[in-house]
Amino acid sequence: MRVQILKKTDFEISFLLEGVNPTFANSLRRVMIAEVPTMAIEWVDFIKNDSVLPDELLANRLAQIPLTFDMRAYNLPERCKCSGKGCSRCQVKLTLKKIGPCVVYSEDLKSRSKDIKPVFDKIPIVELIEKQELEFEAICQLGVGKEHVKWQAAIVGYKNAPKITIDSKKCKAENCEVCVEKCVKKILKLENISIVVTDPFECNMCLQCVDACPEEAIKVEAMKDSFIFNVESVSGLKAEEVVKESIEILKEEISDFSKSLKKLK
Repeated sequence: MRVQILKKTDFEISFLLEGVNPTFANSLRRVMIAEVPTMAIEWVDFIKNDSVLPDELLANRLAQIPLTFDMRAYNLPERCKCSGKGCSRCQVKLTLKKIGPCVVYSEDLKSRSKDIKPVFDKIPIVELIEKQELEFEAICQLGVGKEHVKWQAAIVGYKNAPKITIDSKKCKAENCEVCVEKCVKKILKLENISIVVTDPFECNMCLQCVDACPEEAIKVEAMKDSFIFNVESVSGLKAEEVVKESIEILKEEISDFSKSLKKLK
């Protein structure tokens, strides 16, 4: 197995994963989406709400606000020593009190923990007109995406890595320009009388260059054991953290499965 980082920022990472089968690739994707714990608002106690939005809609919008958190500091409720009853190791309280006229933003949420706050300050929650009030207390806790989308760690997609082969002996200068122009991703470049691929990983395997080549000098195929992953964080975790945590979760699940098999013998 080999991993090559293609692009990386705090919120997005692309990498090439080689030497694995489709089953493993899909399992890794599903873990990143559904099983990496993240922090989100679970309970909201409204003290006053004069806004145009009912309590249920406001609670739903609050739950979608991604929150930063320290992965080492909090436990999933079912794994906490308090057995999910609520303590400082599995729950944090957020409060908000605003009087209109104003737009209530995510930055107006006040947390009792320094490490828990909205990832973005200017997420609009609701607009209050003159004399309207909004006051509530909210409880956030860890959860996973398979329980509710508000805990989804990232949006993840993958595709088979493309393999582009060009037979320079078959290339003819008068036809190469047509093939280059047909490339949707503009990754083909004409040098002398031959075509050069500038970035093979950008190829979406539309095969338009193949169809346009009368000499059949271009061959595009999907590599069965190599995959390009694109991971975009939609939570308080960095994209790199989502990938690393998903690998640890997958290793733990494989280990548990192996132990269960041994008990059957």
